[in-house]
Amino acid sequence: MKKLLIVLVALLGIGFIGLKVADYFIMGGEQYYVKITTDGQREDVKADNGENVTQYKYSLPGYDKDGNEKQMDFNAFKDRPLRKNAYLKITWNKNKGVTSYEEVKESELPTAAKEKLE
Repeated sequence: MKKLLIVLVALLGIGFIGLKVADYFIMGGEQYYVKITTDGQREDVKADNGENVTQYKYSLPGYDKDGNEKQMDFNAFKDRPLRKNAYLKITWNKNKGVTSYEEVKESELPTAAKEKLE
């Protein structure tokens, strides 16, 4: 019984680690910072379920913590454009492109990225 419990715990541990690794390669990536300077390009599209969805397309320069630039192309699925002059931390993956973004305060920006965005 004790051996069975050890095997189950080991399998759960291996499964958990596997999920974390897969999540990193699928959704994880490098962090870049952008400043919203436009209203984005509005598009009304039809979702797979037939519902009409509004999205705003953005193409802005992003900077990593060292100040290296990369063009960030992403969509915001909102009924309004993103707030102008807002700072976003973007996760960029070489296979998927932009996988996520979140608004951050100016004080949270790395120094090199902040200098490039001002």
